[in-house]
Amino acid sequence: MAPASFIPISNTVCVMDASGCLGSNLVTQLLHRGYIVHASFQSHCEVEELKGLNKEEKERLKKFETDVFDYQSIVEALKGCSGLFYNFELPHDQPTYDEHTMEIEVRAAHNVLEACAQVDTIDKVVFTSSTTAVIWREDRKTVSSNLDEKYWSDINFCRKFKLWHALSKTLAEKTAWALAMDRGITMVTVNGGLLVGPELSVTNPYLKGAAEMYQDGVLVTVDLNTLVDAHICVFEDISSYGRYLCFNHVITHPDDALQLAKLLLPSASLHPQSFQDDCNVIQQKISNKKLNKLIVDFESHPNHQDHNQLRFPNY
Repeated sequence: MAPASFIPISNTVCVMDASGCLGSNLVTQLLHRGYIVHASFQSHCEVEELKGLNKEEKERLKKFETDVFDYQSIVEALKGCSGLFYNFELPHDQPTYDEHTMEIEVRAAHNVLEACAQVDTIDKVVFTSSTTAVIWREDRKTVSSNLDEKYWSDINFCRKFKLWHALSKTLAEKTAWALAMDRGITMVTVNGGLLVGPELSVTNPYLKGAAEMYQDGVLVTVDLNTLVDAHICVFEDISSYGRYLCFNHVITHPDDALQLAKLLLPSASLHPQSFQDDCNVIQQKISNKKLNKLIVDFESHPNHQDHNQLRFPNY
């Protein structure tokens, strides 16, 4: 039997941070699905008017300026909400990941989860993490099975090789899980692959170690629609639990690597031959079966006919 949909206390949810690509699209899709949305933006962030909203949807959109180091501002954004979609956006004055950014992200995760514990209407938290919090380990080449949501990136390994994005995502997620379990908060995480879209560039911090990811069979990408829909699925489905790896493409062939390189360096002169030196297809070593199963069950439930259709592709 397919699981029942999650029925929250209210249809009000918070999206934090709503300023980035994922956050703003989550806000739009949640409004389309009938939710009242508290869109939380970083302090001093310029808020562009969300496009494609009708008058009724705009009336259900409430905007909040939130500082993740100002506990009260977090609580204000969460008041009256049954759920939180949390994703961390880099500070505008700190565009790259380093040790300082890592500390900011970990402290932000702690403050937000602590605030959730103090807001009695919060039923569920969807925490955005990354596959980089899964794939980096000293023994990754000798693991016999595919990496999945049970695995964690090794903190010492990440620090040794200055994999700041991976270290930041790993520590922030671990911090969130520790607080969620201690405070009795229902939480699920969506560990997304490299987000492919117009904002993708070679400077994306996810790409540190991309060549090794490719050789290891764990270089994965996800499109924006898939990532947004996965967040909504794990929120609305009562059977969701733990972590979910979210991706819809694995870079395993030289042609795949060439196409990704063209996306990252559109103006560069790339020679296909340089990607064809080793024509062998890399063995995929990462699995998203847990999310796939949840999506199948979610789509099959009759109650979902009452909502706007989610746009899950065939994984």
